[in-house]
Amino acid sequence: MGGPAAAARPPQRSDPLAPVNTVRVRYFGGTRAAAGSPEENHPATTLAELLEQLGRTHGPALRAALRACTFLVDGAQWRDREAVLPSAATVDVLPPFAGG
Repeated sequence: MGGPAAAARPPQRSDPLAPVNTVRVRYFGGTRAAAGSPEENHPATTLAELLEQLGRTHGPALRAALRACTFLVDGAQWRDREAVLPSAATVDVLPPFAGG
């Protein structure tokens, strides 16, 4: 078969067998105003794909805000934008917060 290396390889978006997830996106702070909604659902396989889609859907204000945001996927900080999102994940979009 494919061996452990093949089994560990996450499906890529160009992979015709890669599942298409619908993820729930929750906006906080200024991203909520830029998106015009507190939350919405989008089909996406990776965070990079989701962010591209959100920028196209909501325009330059949200696209600019997304550059400075932190993203939580199911409550965990998500740094690898090319990693495959879990099925039916919740993605929280957190702009930088002042104070601390």
